[in-house]
Amino acid sequence: MPDGTQIDYNGLIPNNVGLADDQRVRRALETWHPGYIDWWKQMGPEGFQDCPVYLRTAVGVGAEGWAKFDFVRMPDYRWGVLLAPQVEGRTIPFGAHKGEPAWQEVPGEYRAMLRRLLVIQGDTEPASVEQQRHLGATAPSLYDMRNLFQVNVEEGRHLWAMVYLLQKYFGRDGREEAEELLRRRSGDQDSPRMLGAFNERTPDWLSFFMFTFFTDRDGKMQLAALAQSGFDPLSRTCRFMLTEEAHHMFVGETGVQRVIQRTCDAMKAAGISDPYDIGKVRALGVIDLPTIQKKANLHFALTLDLFGSEISTNAANAFNAGLKGRYREDKLTDDHQLLHDTYPVLRPRDGAIIREDVPALSALNMRLRDDYVEDTQAGINRWNRVLERSGIEFRITLPHVAFNRRIGEFSRLHADTSGRILSDAEWSARRLEMLPSDDDNRFIASLMRPSVAKGVYANWIAPPRHGIDNKPGDFEYVHIVR
Repeated sequence: MPDGTQIDYNGLIPNNVGLADDQRVRRALETWHPGYIDWWKQMGPEGFQDCPVYLRTAVGVGAEGWAKFDFVRMPDYRWGVLLAPQVEGRTIPFGAHKGEPAWQEVPGEYRAMLRRLLVIQGDTEPASVEQQRHLGATAPSLYDMRNLFQVNVEEGRHLWAMVYLLQKYFGRDGREEAEELLRRRSGDQDSPRMLGAFNERTPDWLSFFMFTFFTDRDGKMQLAALAQSGFDPLSRTCRFMLTEEAHHMFVGETGVQRVIQRTCDAMKAAGISDPYDIGKVRALGVIDLPTIQKKANLHFALTLDLFGSEISTNAANAFNAGLKGRYREDKLTDDHQLLHDTYPVLRPRDGAIIREDVPALSALNMRLRDDYVEDTQAGINRWNRVLERSGIEFRITLPHVAFNRRIGEFSRLHADTSGRILSDAEWSARRLEMLPSDDDNRFIASLMRPSVAKGVYANWIAPPRHGIDNKPGDFEYVHIVR
């Protein structure tokens, strides 16, 4: 497999994996391509397929100069198969095969396990595009519309990344799985996406920003763990995907930050000091801070479920096999096999939540989730600096990991955002203090009016500090075709 950093754009499928010389895989991908384009036109951004959008496209996978910006219609975007450069002499960094040469072909004994990892990761990519397909119609600015579409096309490219691995290494089984990835639909009653959070609606732009902040961060953690894989093509694929994923989290973090900034500015201008005076704040046409907190509570809890059960034999088996490591496995200083180690796990016991040491191999999901919570908190701290600078007595907080869970140790109980276990009656009485109500959602929906004039932003969100690709504030990022 070539290890160059430049991309061949001469064929239908841009790539740096030598498709020109791999006729079997090239034909398989070219056969899959029309179905992908049909899916994109049906399930991609609705109403904007003919609009030129100022998008970045990868032109290399090196540390510098990897992307260019230009206007392109989204169906014409050059999706492709891009792997990070190969590391000569790389060995498997963890598990039972630690120290052995990294695999360039699928190890037969782990074939089914690896295929399952690829399919689950691949299924999340088109799902988010489907969830966000209606948002262009209510974009708060051309800048935000462009960012949405950039996220969408890159999620589409991440689907290509997983499909390439399936087609290249799994033969007929891989081709069938690739077709299934186009058949499932987010929220579909008969054929939903595989993970619950990817079947939820994304009805408004605050939800989109929360999704890209919280849920795309789960994507970062999962990709970082897969980037440690002893199966080298998967490791290289995920290393480059992480480069693109960083922008998605930037969109989410700065999007919520700008919502908070606009609310603070409006409150100060109106002389409102009490963030809980919701009626007065909403009368200003901005989103009140308690509602932002409730949306954060919802998306954090939904995302925690993506990590699966705290105690997991599947995660242990994948680690032991050398297929999926831990977050920043290469930075950890233990023996990378965990045969005799323990890790603390939170569990409900006798009406309380306790911390209990369990075998570290069984607690890999919990460890990855803990790393996620720490990474997420850093972003929350940056939101709170906006509130601090504005002199507003309010801070966004992360709810307890037991709050509003559907998967894992806490799925059979109710807990509040502080981690106190509630009875069914207490939960029913307090739920709407902690999660968005129908009234909250209707109010947010009432603000979702498009703002598509150059340099103009909806009243509920502040402009960004910097434009994309150093463009000026009135740059026309999307040419609207009427």
